[in-house]
Amino acid sequence: MGLYRGYRGSQGQWAWMLHRLSGVGIMLFLMMHIVDTFLAGFGPQVYDHVMALYRAPVFMVLEVVLVAGVVYHAVNGLRVILIDFWPNALRWHKPLLVAEVIVFLVLFIPAAVIMLGRLFG
Repeated sequence: MGLYRGYRGSQGQWAWMLHRLSGVGIMLFLMMHIVDTFLAGFGPQVYDHVMALYRAPVFMVLEVVLVAGVVYHAVNGLRVILIDFWPNALRWHKPLLVAEVIVFLVLFIPAAVIMLGRLFG
């Protein structure tokens, strides 16, 4: 009961759920990346066709979503490591979540602006 009570309900539950979803999203991307790299073996025309698909606006937006998932997963993972290896950190569960959101935004917003600049620029 003791150590894991911070993972039940409200903000902790959302952080847990988003961590799992971002992990699944990253894994799906990696699987897709393996497949598109495999397609290079079928010749440059096939590979070029797949790369042309990735230049479509919908894929450019999905690329930003991927970066959001990677950044969130990394920052939340650091918070989880803190709580797992320093049980007293559970006392600062909510401030750690606030710090996580701030760090996420500081890292993600500039990246998103640069990436979306290609779409709108």
